[in-house]
Amino acid sequence: MKPSFSPLSGACRCGRVRFEVSAPPLITMACHCRGCQRMSASAFSLSAAFPTQAFRVTQGEAIIGGLHGDDVHHYCCPHCMSWMFTRIPGMDMFVNVRSSLLNDPQPFAPFIESWTSEKLRWASTPAVHSYAQFPPMEAYEALLLEYEEFRTKQERGI
Repeated sequence: MKPSFSPLSGACRCGRVRFEVSAPPLITMACHCRGCQRMSASAFSLSAAFPTQAFRVTQGEAIIGGLHGDDVHHYCCPHCMSWMFTRIPGMDMFVNVRSSLLNDPQPFAPFIESWTSEKLRWASTPAVHSYAQFPPMEAYEALLLEYEEFRTKQERGI
């Protein structure tokens, strides 16, 4: 029997936009690309991909910001401009949530890291897998299965 998952809440910096996730993440990530460095004002961005049906904004309304062409929609709080989540057209099965905005971000260490080709030399993460760019599409199925096993072991304290 799978362990139950309690819904988790999160919010932007000012708290005007709040959200909830009602299922565990499909995978957790750190992205070292220059775009994420600039949008997060940090060495990398942290995110957790949650099933779309498990994600909902519970207060306020996020706006599209941090434009990256038509292929990626980054959503931000219209007041504090915190980068909150990303939706990728054509990949409607998940929402990429900035995991550091969850009320308890501790369990969401990155399992994979991408764009290490643009990584700052001194930046490091505990990621299990690293990719110079994004993982190849054919790797995702195995990565998701491996992450599920990894996450379940963490929850059980193994």
